[in-house]
Amino acid sequence: MTSTKTRTTALITPVGPEAQDEARTLAAEGRTAKAVRRLRKDSGLGLHTASAALDLLGRGHTLPTSYRQALESLRHLDAPLVDELTELLRGGGRDAAIKLLRERTDIDLAGGYHLVMELAADIGSA
Repeated sequence: MTSTKTRTTALITPVGPEAQDEARTLAAEGRTAKAVRRLRKDSGLGLHTASAALDLLGRGHTLPTSYRQALESLRHLDAPLVDELTELLRGGGRDAAIKLLRERTDIDLAGGYHLVMELAADIGSA
């Protein structure tokens, strides 16, 4: 069973459309290990999170392809977290916002940075 934290991370980590298409095709052919590797190569997802992402793709979900889309996905999945991140950014706490995002999800440091910077640009605190 996939945790909510892992599922959220899979839904807020951008993965290129080509990688998503290839992973779907590989999974449909029964080559799930190769499909997971393809997702990991394109996105930097961890093994468990890439497996969750593949499961989501198999269920008809589309993963974000940009940090703009990832931010919109996060807003839908966890609006209270986005509110907390926004308040931290408004107070000049960029690093604290990245840390909070990483604590609440399993997103990596680079992904957390890019997602927080996307939010900062959105609210005018960049």
